[in-house]
Amino acid sequence: METYIILTLIFVLILIIFSAFFSGSETALTAASRPRLTHLEAGGNKKATIVLQLLNLRERLIGSILLGNNLVNIFASSLATSLLISWTGDAGVAYATIIMTTLILIFAEVLPKTYALRHPTRSALIVAPILKFIVIVLSPIVISIEAIVGLALRIFGADKQAVAKLVSPQEEIVSAIKLHAQEGSIVKDESDMLRGVFDLSERWVTDAMIHRKNMVMIDGNKENQKIIEQVLNSQFTRIPIWFEEKENITGVIHAKDLLREIANNTKNINDIDLKKIMLKPWFVPESTSLLEQMTAFRDKHQHFALVVDEYGALMGLITLEDIIEEIVGPITDEYDIAKKGIRRNQDGTFLVDGTVTIRDLNRDLGWNLPHNEAVTVAGLVVHESRSIPEIGQIFNFFDTRFEILKRHRNQITLLKIFPHEK
Repeated sequence: METYIILTLIFVLILIIFSAFFSGSETALTAASRPRLTHLEAGGNKKATIVLQLLNLRERLIGSILLGNNLVNIFASSLATSLLISWTGDAGVAYATIIMTTLILIFAEVLPKTYALRHPTRSALIVAPILKFIVIVLSPIVISIEAIVGLALRIFGADKQAVAKLVSPQEEIVSAIKLHAQEGSIVKDESDMLRGVFDLSERWVTDAMIHRKNMVMIDGNKENQKIIEQVLNSQFTRIPIWFEEKENITGVIHAKDLLREIANNTKNINDIDLKKIMLKPWFVPESTSLLEQMTAFRDKHQHFALVVDEYGALMGLITLEDIIEEIVGPITDEYDIAKKGIRRNQDGTFLVDGTVTIRDLNRDLGWNLPHNEAVTVAGLVVHESRSIPEIGQIFNFFDTRFEILKRHRNQITLLKIFPHEK
């Protein structure tokens, strides 16, 4: 009798260990990092290869784990119930339920799952070879179960094969970057750059272009001397040139080409024919995404394009540097004019130029103002207020207060922003 009791207790202990193995394995494999495993596999780690193979058979894997876990849990509970009934009679059922629930919950569920959550990749590599064998052994039963489940789902109108992806892989990566940034494992600048890369496909050239109002252009009707002075005094190396009217941009003057012509015509610079040295302008539609435009810049080996609307009217210009700045932030050199645009007051408010983009404001201050309907802060206020605000007016949008301080004609030039106004 004592031998039977000892053997039963040993079997129950072994079954609880198996239950812990199945519970921990499920958590480890579902929480393991695929990028990390792929990196290990590339380095020749055979266990990482097994883990990835198992993850590719996710339903078969989960089915095998659940089947094994339920088998050992039921078997352990049956043995414990039988043993306690022989000791205490019918009350043994209640005792067995309480004891086994406590043991399984603590030692076969919470403990292994907690460890697996803290060390998912390491745990997955440890259990993978054993799980591969278990999946192979239990496959015939699991396949039958999958067939029954598939039939039941079809009866209730749910197609087992139709897997609806709630988020795209790109959205998953962006969310992961945001999460790691919040946890502090990625610094803010790195997070902004990584997210900026993925934003390129969802943003248009109009979001990053220089508006035609702020474009530097050359009047081709002027004398060569004045045009040369303008080019030499400009901070830009590529400048659009127009004849007759500003909308009629017929070329782009490159400072290097102009200097080369000056060197060849040292006697009389008025003999330089600007139309011969100017480059053909490249016009792109406003519906072009930043990713498409960056790819086009690379393929055409150009850095400069003019943006037009659906009617062919000039809207502005976009350069490769403008697109890169959407990823890495403002890039300045010794010829750039520093533009601050955002100034913090002692009371915690901010003085912001109306031309500051919402994206730059969010990036610099860590805010989350929407930039789908407007590019600049002034544009956001106009869009949300559905009006041209007057000086002194105050608006509350998105938990933020905007006060209009200056306006030039119909354009808001300066605002005071009170962040997170509740």
